[in-house]
Amino acid sequence: MLQTFNEKNRDLLVNINGELIHRDKAGISPFDSAVQGGDAVWEGIRVYDGRIFKLIEHLDRLVSSAKALAFETIPSHDEITSEITRTLEANKMRDGVHIRLTLTRGKKITSGMDPRLNQAGPTLIILAEHKAPVYAAAVGDTGLSLVTSSIRRFPPDCLDPKIHHCNLIQSILAKIEANHAGADDSIMLDQRGFLAETNATHVFIVTGGVVETSRLVACPEGITRETVLELCDVNGIPHAERDISMTEVYRADECFTTGTMGELAWVGRVDGRTIADGTRGPMTARLSTLYQELTASSGVRVVD
Repeated sequence: MLQTFNEKNRDLLVNINGELIHRDKAGISPFDSAVQGGDAVWEGIRVYDGRIFKLIEHLDRLVSSAKALAFETIPSHDEITSEITRTLEANKMRDGVHIRLTLTRGKKITSGMDPRLNQAGPTLIILAEHKAPVYAAAVGDTGLSLVTSSIRRFPPDCLDPKIHHCNLIQSILAKIEANHAGADDSIMLDQRGFLAETNATHVFIVTGGVVETSRLVACPEGITRETVLELCDVNGIPHAERDISMTEVYRADECFTTGTMGELAWVGRVDGRTIADGTRGPMTARLSTLYQELTASSGVRVVD
């Protein structure tokens, strides 16, 4: 699964600390913390008909991650939302848009990892692109193909996954393995050998009518993941969060992934094994419909 260039994004204006700059001239200092050491936090949000789905929840997570990294200054929700609106209006965007928010510790006075070298305040980057759910083309009639990675997710005592940080080397290494295996993404396990997530999404299985996903031990808090669990609650669908072994994934009735960039995407194969009969299952279809109905009817309006 390889994303392709969208011609509509050729002349994007990127918002960097309130300055709108052409994508080819985006100005990040080589002294910025994101460049120096991945010292930054991020969120992916999606725009539906002028509204951002779960905007407050995403901004809450951004702020929480910045606090965990001891950022001295963090923009308010209103400040970030205002800049998002400016960016969308400048790019004439209102639907089918994915936004990457990045908040770095800011520019340093000299190279080095010491946060005391950051004396200019944070850097806020708002990158909005015309982008459909990224797995839509990959799923097709066969579903996503996943392989198990040799790269394990850190436990909280090594690097807490609740910090939504920009150091994505673990995920990139796992993605490289998926690429070499001819798969769409890699499943990553925790240090005990249980399912954590993929390199980019959370994973759900359905067995005997019960929707199940991993406990939040070695994977980050997922807003789409949480939305699916809420939909199960509201619609009386049995569900659970627990340790899941790969054997349980192989023999599941259904499997799907969740994430803001890809929404809900069904999985057809894992480690070369076909999941059930190799077609999208009824529970995945039902939850996908419920999710689409929710995104079409809720969210914070940011552009008219």
